[in-house]
Amino acid sequence: MSDQSSSPTSSDEDVDPESEQTDELGGTLSKWTNYIHGWQDRWVVLKNNTLSYYKSEDEREYGCRGSLCLSKAVITPHEFDECRFDVSVNDSVWYLRAEDPDLRQQWIDTIELHKAESGYGSESSLRHHGSMLSLTSAASGLSTTSTSSFRKGHSLREKLAEMETFRDILCRQVDTLQRYFDNCASGDYRDEYHRDKVEDDEDDFPSTRPDGDYLLNNNSSKEKLFPMTRGPTGIDFKGEAITFKATTAGILSTLSHCIEIMVKREESWQKRLDKEMERRRRAEEAYKSALTELKKKSHYGGPDYEEGPNSLINEDEFFDAVEAALDKQDKFEEQVGLSHFHASSLSSLDLVSASDDVHRFSAQVEEMVHSHMTYSLQDVGGDANWQLITEEGEMKVYRREVEENGVVLDPLKATHAVRGVTGHEVCHYFWDTAFRNDWETTVEHFNVVETLSDTAVIIYQTLKRVWPASQRDILYLSVIRKILSTNENEPNTWLVCNFSVDHDSYPPTSRCIRAKINVAMICQTLVSPPEGNKEISRDNILCKITYVANVNPGGWAPASVLRAVARREYPKFLKRFTSYVQEKTSDDAILF
Repeated sequence: MSDQSSSPTSSDEDVDPESEQTDELGGTLSKWTNYIHGWQDRWVVLKNNTLSYYKSEDEREYGCRGSLCLSKAVITPHEFDECRFDVSVNDSVWYLRAEDPDLRQQWIDTIELHKAESGYGSESSLRHHGSMLSLTSAASGLSTTSTSSFRKGHSLREKLAEMETFRDILCRQVDTLQRYFDNCASGDYRDEYHRDKVEDDEDDFPSTRPDGDYLLNNNSSKEKLFPMTRGPTGIDFKGEAITFKATTAGILSTLSHCIEIMVKREESWQKRLDKEMERRRRAEEAYKSALTELKKKSHYGGPDYEEGPNSLINEDEFFDAVEAALDKQDKFEEQVGLSHFHASSLSSLDLVSASDDVHRFSAQVEEMVHSHMTYSLQDVGGDANWQLITEEGEMKVYRREVEENGVVLDPLKATHAVRGVTGHEVCHYFWDTAFRNDWETTVEHFNVVETLSDTAVIIYQTLKRVWPASQRDILYLSVIRKILSTNENEPNTWLVCNFSVDHDSYPPTSRCIRAKINVAMICQTLVSPPEGNKEISRDNILCKITYVANVNPGGWAPASVLRAVARREYPKFLKRFTSYVQEKTSDDAILF
């Protein structure tokens, strides 16, 4: 199944803003199901602040498979996967993938917009829920963070109001005293002028009387009365001075009290800050601890714990999980046994024969066959650096350690000797897809893509997934050949060669990692003469097998895991396959 997705589309072309909440948006996304089935295409619908998904668009009438309310949902784009985003509500998490980063962004924007317009997560929605506290703080120009801090602010505000009152009183007192001083200064100037005038004209003007407008001078003549300037009337200078002193003292006292309150408030806020910092520190420690514990658990079914460049599973946990899955598979195979083998015998089948059919891959086939006949049959000694990793009876498995860009490319070579079967029979069962499911236990599905000739086919197959490893698929050309011996003392050779090719009908997909292979099964039949005039029986034949595998698994599986799996699985495969051939041919006539 290819990884497909579509952008969210509305059911109506013209969307009314007033009715937008009832509109339905839908599209196809890949959703992580579980570690067995991995990513699966699902029809995802966004409606009425709810995100729902269905198995497909055609199956909507059967009801949704699940839904999430977006009220408290958190949408998180994945840090490394450009096509993935996660939608989480508390402990429920949906892992979703779009076809490309642009479509992912469209989905995220659409969900966030829908969530905001529903009254959640948008700044505009907050304005609909005003409070007395926010209105009060806005009117006063002072900000408060809680009702408790608002109550604590009363004493400080009262003192500030007192300061305003003291300021008004002090201003009036200053104005009064200033007028007094101005009048006093004006009165002193007139008194001095009056004294100078009297001295100059005392012989010409009578003196004024205290009780009259004119006074008689020594010559009993009258003089004009001048008013006496005693300063502004009705001002109690002493009282005003006392009041001024009291006002300034009140201001100083209030200022002192304000400073004391602010110091206390500062201490209170410092305590709050310390508590908040401590709470955050504990939260960070709890988060780190939870993350550490999470990384220790290897059997989480989420996509973050499968094989990948940023997998949360470590190498040891990866190996343990793979080994447990393979053990389970072995147990199942033991229970099933060989009961699923077909009943048809080799004698009733037409074995393939060597041919030189020409097709578009003929040149490549000839090159591969020549390479295997030249190098694969060489002895494992010398400077080839082959290491013996397994030996069971006649079977020996060798390996050369090769890595390229961190990917394990170890060539493997196995030699085996099986009695009672011919090289032709072994290669036939290995090549003919009609018997593939009888002995191959690692293949989930396969099909013949193209038949090039009677002896050459192109095959596509997907391998069974072993979690946490990603699923692999292979597209390869399989050809069977008979190589005639140039020396009459040496037997003929049968060969099956499987090597990766490309085909337009089966391009690589994101669901599987495309592995590359170059595998050869090379068989020779040795016959020991029977005693006397007896006919040759299966007891007189021996098949020498050389199996060579060059595999590039791709992906990010740890090297130690790949080598351990190869060491375990290749000998099992060879024993299982040869046992199958022996059982299938035990009652048949010998066919060379």
